[in-house]
Amino acid sequence: MYKNLKFKAIFIVAVLVACVYLITGIPKSKDELLTNIRNNIRLGLDLKGGSHLVVQIQVQDAFKVDADTSIERIKDELAKGGIAYGTIDRNDPQTIEAADTIQINVKGVPLDKTAGFRQIITDRFPQWILTAVNSTDYRLNLRKSDALQLRKDTVERAVQTIEKRINGLGLAESTVQQRGRADSEGEVMIQMPGVDDPARVKAILQTAAMLEIAEVKDGPFPNMDAALQKFSGVLPLNSKIVRAQSRQGEPGDAVYVLGRTPVVTGRDLRNARASRDEFGKWETDFTLSQEAARRFGRFTETNIGNRLAIVLDNQVRSAPTIQSRIEDQGRITGAGTEQEAADLALVLRAGSLPAGIKYLQETTVGPSLGADSIRQGIMAGVVGLIAVVAAMLLYYKMSGVNATLALILNAIVLIAAVSYFEAVLTLPGIAGVILTIGMAVDSNVLIFERIREELRSGKAIPAAIDAGFNRAFLTIIDTHVTTVVSCAFLFIFGSGPVKGFAVTLVIGLVANVFTAVFVSRTMFEYGQSRNPQMRTLSI
Repeated sequence: MYKNLKFKAIFIVAVLVACVYLITGIPKSKDELLTNIRNNIRLGLDLKGGSHLVVQIQVQDAFKVDADTSIERIKDELAKGGIAYGTIDRNDPQTIEAADTIQINVKGVPLDKTAGFRQIITDRFPQWILTAVNSTDYRLNLRKSDALQLRKDTVERAVQTIEKRINGLGLAESTVQQRGRADSEGEVMIQMPGVDDPARVKAILQTAAMLEIAEVKDGPFPNMDAALQKFSGVLPLNSKIVRAQSRQGEPGDAVYVLGRTPVVTGRDLRNARASRDEFGKWETDFTLSQEAARRFGRFTETNIGNRLAIVLDNQVRSAPTIQSRIEDQGRITGAGTEQEAADLALVLRAGSLPAGIKYLQETTVGPSLGADSIRQGIMAGVVGLIAVVAAMLLYYKMSGVNATLALILNAIVLIAAVSYFEAVLTLPGIAGVILTIGMAVDSNVLIFERIREELRSGKAIPAAIDAGFNRAFLTIIDTHVTTVVSCAFLFIFGSGPVKGFAVTLVIGLVANVFTAVFVSRTMFEYGQSRNPQMRTLSI
């Protein structure tokens, strides 16, 4: 019966050593021990302190961009079809709720071109519903299904981009998630443990990081009027006016006339990083994807001597002259400090936001509050543990020691698993730990009472222990599975703190099956191996 006892003991010790290593590492001093524990056990915002932001994705911006893109495509298609028109413009919804009211107005379509115009819109722009206002004017409205999908896609892309930018700062413990009816309201919650000054984070999030490299048609001009005067008030075909960035980083009066279609955009970037130029000034270098590099190389080779404008967030940052063929490398100058260059590289790598953001709430949780929460949570756990251990020792005597050791090992396995999976421990997570202690004790009580029943029926101690564990095992599995299913629903539908509670509880339950059944049984078998003639059991 006890032939595998040695291997069981070795396995239990190996698990214990591995768990301690995951929590503490191999420290060389007391200070290093404490540092390792702090690094391995990640604390959430409510424990560590930090910043809590709630932002609202301005979904209407994405609708405007979508409409503007469609307008340009409509113009191109009408030009190819030889269909004249008076004007094509759109309305300007100002709120998230009004985003669905986006509308494109086409005026002045000749009567003899009506059929061709309708055919182009129907075939090439199926997401827009065409309605005749009168015989020459038309209105295009976005289909409801496409509008809902655009809302959803915009918020999801914004959350992904924000998460990339936050994680790019090294805040691996941060939380970025939609809040409430985020697919329609566009609210996103951002939690950043350890960040007590969110000013830099807000600046990074507010940067749209829309990069374009476009052909310079003409300029710079001292102001917009001068540019229009140069072309007699009518810009060249497929061109636009873009302001240059001033030395203070704001749009200045100087303007350039650029090609409307950029040669490459931020979507073509493969990487970006901060570096110094030949004069020691900070800049941001970027690398293009292979396809974009080939396209950029062909363009620069045929435009040597002409200028290119590097446009960031609709501001011309620089307009260098093309000296030779350029393929996959480029740079953005003008950064004042290393942090500015690094932050720009970060947002370029993360990609541009599909819409603007608006700050709704900002809260800074001080580290003292986190320390108080940790202290109170640990105190609650310790008090509960002491009370449980005392009750087990008084009621089950020496067998209570068995349950206590299994309980301690359960806690060690739980903390080690939290560290290994890089889960963030929050105050609700500590509540999950405390609840796990209660369920672990419940499992031991169930096993002990089963053993008592078997002893009362007249069975010998070894047979009673064996039957008690076997019969209690199915009940323990049943209760644990139902609790795990409940935790799964909490994790799927709950917010961050609720998910933390569910994760720690599930890990604790899995650990409990190991400690309450395997470890506890091994200790009973060890006691019997030391005293084969045992006639009474302290239970």
